Parts: sequence; C-alpha cells; structure tokens
Amino acid sequence: MVQTSHPSNARTLLTIACLGLTLTTASACALPPIPAGAPPGPSIEMRIAQGQILGVDEGAVLSFKDIPYAAPPVGGLRWRAPQPAPHWTEVRNTTAYGDDCIQSRPAWDDSQSRQPVSEDCLTLNVWTPKARPGGPAPVIVWIHGGGFVMGSGSQPIFDGERLAERGAVVVTFNYRLGRFGFFAHPALSAETGDAPTGNFGLMDQVAALKWVHENIATLGGDPSRVTIMGQSAGGGSVLQLMTIPQAQGLFQRAAVQSGGGRDHWPALREAGDKRSAESVGVAFATAQNLTNASVAQLRAIPADKVRGRLDLLTPEKDTYSGPMIDGRFVSTQVMEAFARGAQSNVPLIIGATDLELGAVPAVFRGMLADRTLQDVGVSREALLTIYGDRDRLNALMPSELTFIEPARRLAALAATDGRPVWLYSFGYVPDGKRHDTAGAAHATDVAYGFDTLGRLKDAPTEADQHIATAMADYWVAFARDGRPDEANQPAWTRYDPRRDQALLIRNTGISMGTSPQAPRLDTLGRMRDETPVR
Repeated sequence: MVQTSHPSNARTLLTIACLGLTLTTASACALPPIPAGAPPGPSIEMRIAQGQILGVDEGAVLSFKDIPYAAPPVGGLRWRAPQPAPHWTEVRNTTAYGDDCIQSRPAWDDSQSRQPVSEDCLTLNVWTPKARPGGPAPVIVWIHGGGFVMGSGSQPIFDGERLAERGAVVVTFNYRLGRFGFFAHPALSAETGDAPTGNFGLMDQVAALKWVHENIATLGGDPSRVTIMGQSAGGGSVLQLMTIPQAQGLFQRAAVQSGGGRDHWPALREAGDKRSAESVGVAFATAQNLTNASVAQLRAIPADKVRGRLDLLTPEKDTYSGPMIDGRFVSTQVMEAFARGAQSNVPLIIGATDLELGAVPAVFRGMLADRTLQDVGVSREALLTIYGDRDRLNALMPSELTFIEPARRLAALAATDGRPVWLYSFGYVPDGKRHDTAGAAHATDVAYGFDTLGRLKDAPTEADQHIATAMADYWVAFARDGRPDEANQPAWTRYDPRRDQALLIRNTGISMGTSPQAPRLDTLGRMRDETPVR
C-alpha cells in the first residue's frame, strides 16, 4: 500500500522554501513583471471552429492569446463541469492575455502575472511557428503550477515563443483554482448525480486538451503529437491526467517536472467523522453561515468569500480540501496507478531539481523538516540513521521525500513495465548565484526549459544560456519524436532501473550518470511505503 501526504502539506513546504529564497534575495520563485519591449508586430487573422481570431505576427512565430476553450464558469456554471466554448461572429481580438483565474496575489511572490482576475478565465494562449517544413508541428501543452491555488498561463516565464521558434506549437492555459476549482459539498454531489464533481480545475484541464485536439490543426499543430508538460502542481496534474479515463487519447507524451507523486488526495466522502472533501466543503459553507446549504445558496456566495485568503502560505485546511478522489473522474492515487501499470502508455520524462526545498535559509530548515515529518509520519530517529545528523536531515530530507524519491520511483515503475521513460536531475545553479547557493531549488529549471532566462531578474551568462538552449532542445525533440534525442546535445538514454542512470544537468555540464543518492532514496521509499497514511 502506497503511503503519502496530502498535497496541501507539500504546498506549505514549498512556500516556506519560496519565501525563504525571496527573503534572501536569491529567489528561484520570484520573477520581474513583463519587461517593456517593442510593440506587438503586425496582426494576422485566422479562423478556428469558434470564429475568426486576430493574433500577432512576431516574425518566426504567430501568437494568439485569450482564446476561450470553455464557457465562462460564472453564475449557474460555478462548480459545474466546463461547458462548450462560445462561438462568435465578429473577429475576436486575441493579441493580449485575458483575465487570470481568481486567486490571492501575496506580496512576497512576484512570479505571477499582473493580469486582472475573474471567474471568467477559462482561456488559452497559442504560439505557432510560421515555418513548418515537415508538415503539422508537434504540440506542447503546458500546465502551470502554484499548488492548485495560484498561477496562470500568462506568467512571463511561460512565454512560448522560443519553443515555437524551434518548431513546436506551444499552448498555455488557465484552470480554476482554490475553492473555485476544487470544492465538494453534498448539495453539489446530489445535483450532479452520477457525473463527476469536485475536481473542476482538473476537468478544465481535460477541456483544454479537448479544445487542442479539435482546433490545433487549424493553427499548425499535429493533434496526434501532443505533449502535456507541467511543473510542481502542474507536474502533479500531468501524473493524474495519465490516470483519468476522460483524458486518454488527448495526449501522446508526458513530461513531469517536480510533480511529486506521493501526495494523498482525500476521498469525496468518508464514513463517520473522517475528513473528506465533502466534510471540508460543509465546513466552508458553515463558516459562511449556511447550514444545509442549497446549490443556489452556494453559488450566491461572493467571489471574495470563495477565494478567502488562500495562497501557498495560507492553505486554510479546515475549509479547503484541494484535489480529491471523487471516484468518477479521479479514481486513484498516482503511485498506486503506476504500481498497477494503470497509467497511460505514453513516453514519459520525469525528474526534479537536486535541492528542491533545501536552498532555504537555515532558520527555516528545521520548521520545514518538522512539518514534513508530521505530514508523512516517519520518525526523526529513523531518518537520522540515514542522514547522520540533524543539519543534513533538515537540509535534504524535505526535498527527497517530497519530490526526488517519488520521481525516481515512478520512473522505475514505468520502466519496469516496459514503457519508455527518461529520468533527469537538474542541479544547475546560475553563474551569479553559486557563491551562496548549493543546488537548484524548486522551479529554477522552468526558465531553462522555456528558454526564457531573459525574464528572470539577473541577466544570464553564456554558460546559463548554454543550459537553457539544451533543455529547450530536449523538450522540443521529445514533443516531436517521443524521445529527447537532439543531435546537438548530449545523449539522454532511456531509464533502466537496473542501471539507474539519469541525465544530470550540473554546473559542470550535462551528462548521463548514476541517479544521485540512490541507496538513500531506496531506503526512504521503503519507509514511505511502510508508514500508515495520516
């Protein structure tokens, strides 16, 4: 039986890390606002199934933003599965991003976009190469992270132009967050009957993939070569989409960056007093002075009350469940599905950074470690036999238990089942930060994969850009061919648990090597498997 912790716990751990990095001005989580640049290029009109759209000709790439992929989930459509996208008769202006989904924007996190927020937010953005000598281009669909409570497809670092210049169509999108995206209540369950409920944000993700399947050929993409890719909660979404029947056939490759894999999502309902998504939803309604609430009363709750104070530092666990096992849409924990070989049979890239949560100041490390131990139920004494001393445990254990060990375990399970999988460990630290940073923190690999280092606060060096070029090349090769083989980059061989080799991205360069800390990760994995779920 797979044992793991609830995703809100991982969110809390991650946020302590991000906050600590921000306070030390070595932020891997903080990005500047979109820089002022040249005005958009000439406009370009194209027709999709919904109507005519006006985009921007950026030279080698065409871009289209704020395209609705589902009806606005407002009014009577709040807390319902996404409905078909609207059509229009006039030309729709898609030259600028639309609204982000409602979320809190804490002052400590400047990585987010500066778009307005609203419930009318189910839109996507497309970058497509003008030159497609080989025919329709492979498609990369990016799923943003943010702990299912923050983030958007319009964050500056997710600009798809550089990947599109390499020959891939890139799609980013918004999905409902927080209680708008993940909320259960007995009244809503009664309303939906046998249909799925609760995981509205994940339903949005499937709706976006359906839009891509039906429309991307018009914009130059190949619907038979769709790669879903995500980081953190986005990576966790990719893993879960690999188990969701409604998503099957909508993608042909998957890539997971720091997506965890041992998060234990609560059930929709439980007997007695045991915590469930519905019981948490009832607690939220009660906090709004709604006892035995009707669906009409729930949908009448003001948006700012639904949002609450939710962000990565404020999980509001008593009244917010996060994603759940609803039994109809999401029916299994990720690790259990991989152990049974029940996930999608598609090529997979998976990995993590080498110091996910370990780059925080020492003052936060003990708190981070204590919270991890509380969440997973593993004793400190047992872990001290692995790490040797308290300082090493505090610095390394949260990263390894939460992200690094699950990535390697999922790779091994997939490879043992004969499926093509590639494992990586990202440990590159920018030139300018090596004097005070021992490894690569959570999310520091994202700008390299998008080749958007210019959106970070510090100007990249030639060495930094060399790594970004390689990572972006790997991602596009994978989307194109189903394997990350790029002639101009070091070979990346398939993962074989018997050899346990991963692609190591380090300050010294990129090469294949033994998976880092393998004996310790084996021990940690056994301990996680043997520890009861809390």
